[in-house]
Amino acid sequence: MRATRALLADRRVAVPLAVLVALVLFAIFAPILWSHGADTQDLLHSLQSPSFAHPMGTDQLGRDMFARVATGARISLIVATLVTLAGALIGGLIGLLAGTIGGLSDGVVMRLMDAILAFPPLILAMAVTVGLGIGLNTAAIGVALVSVPWYARLLRSEALRIRSLPFIEASYAIGMTRSRVIARHVIPHMLPVLFIQMAAAFGYAVLGLASLSFVGLGAQVPTPEWGALITEGLSYSLTGQWWISIFPGVALLITVTAASMLSDRMRDCSIRAASTRGCRDRDERRRHKEADRLARAIFGATILAFIICARCPGTPRG
Repeated sequence: MRATRALLADRRVAVPLAVLVALVLFAIFAPILWSHGADTQDLLHSLQSPSFAHPMGTDQLGRDMFARVATGARISLIVATLVTLAGALIGGLIGLLAGTIGGLSDGVVMRLMDAILAFPPLILAMAVTVGLGIGLNTAAIGVALVSVPWYARLLRSEALRIRSLPFIEASYAIGMTRSRVIARHVIPHMLPVLFIQMAAAFGYAVLGLASLSFVGLGAQVPTPEWGALITEGLSYSLTGQWWISIFPGVALLITVTAASMLSDRMRDCSIRAASTRGCRDRDERRRHKEADRLARAIFGATILAFIICARCPGTPRG
């Protein structure tokens, strides 16, 4: 939990976190407050360049690109959040059980995770999407499935590390059950690692969903998902209408970069907190050793003085 407090106190986390919060607010309020609808067509004003009335221009059907990018932000962020939570829940549960229980089930489950990791992530997500049927929902399932082994392996190793710590052995020694040890000690110490992985997986989920939509396996026309918007605008970029694909691409770039930066900052804070805690532990052990040596020296000097005084001829006797 010290790592979590250090994370909240670190100013370097504020920039990527503020960007993500701004994107969330943009996705929530922009489609509501903007005067143009995402699917409203105006053929008389098609392919207009960015202007005051249309800050991001219009597409081939006269639809306002600002409204479509904002609606795409809502779709991408909601679906990516659900994908991240699903992967964290399933993969985290697998890693927790494998790391704390062990045995044959641990070996079987981890070999299954290794088999999934053997495939390139995007290719596996595409295969799952094609197998279940093309669409945004099946693309989300494919991206979530790909992220499960990452959580499972990372949290399994973290559970094994925590399980070997002295206070866990002491908890078992005083009679605590395994479920109580897991709930009270193992899970709270795994949360910082889980949050770091979720931040990284969120950026991958946004990018993965956009990639599947870009190749035609995710969101379908006329859904204004960022990957689908980039695909729609590619053919018009060659004739000078660059804004149709550039603005969704910039939104995608900002989101993935902010999530990646947040994950890196969280990892740095966790490492720094662990290093600081280790330095404090070493300083405390050194002070204890010095105090112990001083106490022994004083005790030895006292005994030596008593012996000398006892054997001195001039010492008065009662």
